[in-house]
Amino acid sequence: MSLRDTRPVRRVQRHPRSSYSPSSWPYTVPAVAQLLDTGLDLPAGVTFLVGENGSGKSTLVEAIAEAYGLNPEGGSRGVRHSTRASESSLGSALQLVKSPGSGLWSYFLRAEAMHGEYTFIERTYVESGLPVPEDQKLHEMSHGESFLEILRTKLDAPGFDLMDEPEAALSFRSSLTLVALLGEMHTNGSQVLVATHSPLLCSLPGATVLEVGEHGLREVAWEDLQLVQDWRSYLDRPEGWLRHLIDPS
Repeated sequence: MSLRDTRPVRRVQRHPRSSYSPSSWPYTVPAVAQLLDTGLDLPAGVTFLVGENGSGKSTLVEAIAEAYGLNPEGGSRGVRHSTRASESSLGSALQLVKSPGSGLWSYFLRAEAMHGEYTFIERTYVESGLPVPEDQKLHEMSHGESFLEILRTKLDAPGFDLMDEPEAALSFRSSLTLVALLGEMHTNGSQVLVATHSPLLCSLPGATVLEVGEHGLREVAWEDLQLVQDWRSYLDRPEGWLRHLIDPS
C-alpha cells in the first residue's frame, strides 16, 4: 500500500493556455526553457536552486510563488504590498500540479523586497488600532535580526514556502541558524524551495540540490557543486584567485 502524496506542489509545468515568445527574456534562459519544455517534479522537503547571477534561479522561484498565488514581492497569501513591479511574465505561463487539500500555509521570503514587507506588517497593526508587538518592529532591528525574526514567526507552520537568497543579510553563524530552521521545516513536513548563493545553506542533509546554468537544471551532490568547489579553492589559496584580479602595484 503506497503512502499518500502530501507534497503541496507535485509538479511545475507550462500552463496549457500560456502564450509567450521563446526568443524573449526570460524564456531564453536555459533553465526557464527547460522547465517549460519538460516540467519539474518538485520533491518533498527542501530543494535548493544554485547558480551564478543571471542563471534564472531567482526568476524561477519568483514565478512559482506568483503561480501559487503569492505576492511576487514577498509575503503570505493575501499580502499585496508593492513598490515597483519588476517580476517577469513567467508566473502566468506556469501551472502547478498540487496535492488534493493542499491549501496550507505558504510564504515567500524575497530578500530584496523585505523593506516593503516590514512596512506592510507594521501598517496592518496600526490600521487595526493595535500596538505593534516588539517582535514585529522589524524596521527597528538590524538587517540580519529582522530576517531571522521573519523566518521564526512566518515559517513556523507546515506548508509551501519559498525563499529568494535568504542568506543575503545573514552572518556565518546566523546562516547556521537558518540551516537549523530549514532542517526543522523539513522534519515538520514543509515543502521549501530556496534560491541561494550559499554553499553553507545547501549543505543541509537530505536536501535536493539543483544546479542552474547554461545546461538548464540538473540535480547534483553538494560536493560536486561548482559553487562549493570554487569556495574551497578560494579559501584554500585566495592569492591564486586574487593575483588575476588585483594589480600588485
